[in-house]
Amino acid sequence: MYDLKAREKFSSLGDRLVKLVAITTGLALLVTGAHAETILHQSTPLDAGYRQMYNLQFDDAHRSFHAWEGAHPDDPLGPVSDAAAYLFSEFARLHILEAEFFENDDKFTGRQKLTPDSASKQGFTAALAKSQELADRVLTRAPDDRNAMFSTVLRLGLHSDYLAMVEKKNLAALSDVKNARLLAEKLIAEDPDYSDAYLAVGVENYLLSLKSAPVRWFLHITGAQTDKDEGIEKLNLTAERGHYLQPFARVLLAVAALRDKNTARAKQLLDELSKDFPRNGLYAEQAARLR
Repeated sequence: MYDLKAREKFSSLGDRLVKLVAITTGLALLVTGAHAETILHQSTPLDAGYRQMYNLQFDDAHRSFHAWEGAHPDDPLGPVSDAAAYLFSEFARLHILEAEFFENDDKFTGRQKLTPDSASKQGFTAALAKSQELADRVLTRAPDDRNAMFSTVLRLGLHSDYLAMVEKKNLAALSDVKNARLLAEKLIAEDPDYSDAYLAVGVENYLLSLKSAPVRWFLHITGAQTDKDEGIEKLNLTAERGHYLQPFARVLLAVAALRDKNTARAKQLLDELSKDFPRNGLYAEQAARLR
């Protein structure tokens, strides 16, 4: 009986985590304008691909990522970035990017399993597999290679999003979240200035801290981290100094303020985001709801 109840709580936690990840992923991908240009300022196909992906220009993003892969065939960051373009274009097609800040928890938990596009799933899966093959090859000869470790952290995060949001496999998604955090911690130990890596640590700690003390205790048994302050601290590091994942961290901090019922802070963050990204009406729309 205890095991059944624990699994039910864990599954419920998975839905809560998935909801927040869906919101932040959707909003991060809607980032446009000067801020994206500031973050991804280098004139490389990889940076161009991320700019295009944040602008929802997925065909252009694929072309840019393929150009990077052609010039850097041994770099696992190329195919995992291409996988991100497949994933988020599928999110756009399925209207997952339209998730609202104030969506009802019960309504979200009762959502239906979605039907993925077979071609997108094939491309996504192939890109993840290619990135894993390249990263594993690098890590076999150089276990501390930072680019390969970061590519693996991204791969686990993308796979987690697909499992949760498209296939509704919440427990499997949480497993990937934990594994991403473990590898991110190793990367941070090697290079404390690798600011994008802090996001994985921040996501697990903050999101899992939202549950009650008994559930957090159960999660600790599974090896998860649930320290809210630690989570916010790490999210701030990525929001302040990150590169590819900086938009994601900034939006998640706005969500954190909303979840804490800190309306003033949430409105401040949303107003700042709206000012930074004038072509993105979602921030202004959400800020208006707080007036």
